Amino acid sequence: MSDEQEDAGTATDFPTEGRLLGIDYGTKRVGLAVTDWEQSMAVPLSTIQRSHERTETREYRTAVDDYSIKGLVLGLPVHISGNESGKSQEARRYGNWLADITGLPVTYWDERFTSAIAEEHLLAAGLTSKKRKQRIDKLAAQIMLQSFLDAKDREKEPGEY
Repeated sequence: MSDEQEDAGTATDFPTEGRLLGIDYGTKRVGLAVTDWEQSMAVPLSTIQRSHERTETREYRTAVDDYSIKGLVLGLPVHISGNESGKSQEARRYGNWLADITGLPVTYWDERFTSAIAEEHLLAAGLTSKKRKQRIDKLAAQIMLQSFLDAKDREKEPGEY
C-alpha cells in the first residue's frame, strides 16, 4: 500500500514508547484507556458521551495533553469471522477524524468480545446495572488496549491474527 493510500490505521511508524490512548468506539459512548510510558500496562481512563463534535474534540485534546499521548489505538468492531462491517467503516472514519484533530498516529485493533468480557468482570464484581453502565466502555477500552500491548505482532490488521 503506498503512503497516499494508507489511512490513519497503519502500524508503520506507530510509537513503541510513550503513552497510548485506547478508544472503544461507540455511537453513544466512547471508552478511553491509557498506557504507562513503557506501553506494558493499560488502565481505564474515562467515558466520553457522544454529543457535539466540538465537545468531543475538546475532551480528546485535553486527554492527549494531560497524559502526553503519543498514539491512538482504536478498537475496530469486526465480525466473528474477522471481516469488517459497516460499523468498522464508521470506526475508521472516526479514527481519521481523531488523527486530524490530535495530529497523532492512529492504529486499529480487534475489539471482538471486549464489551462482553468487561460485562462479565463487572457482573462478577457485583456491581449494579447503573454502575456497570458507567464503567463498561472504559473497561472495554482497557481490555482492547491491553490486548494490543500484549500482542507479539502489533502491525497486523484486525482479522489477520
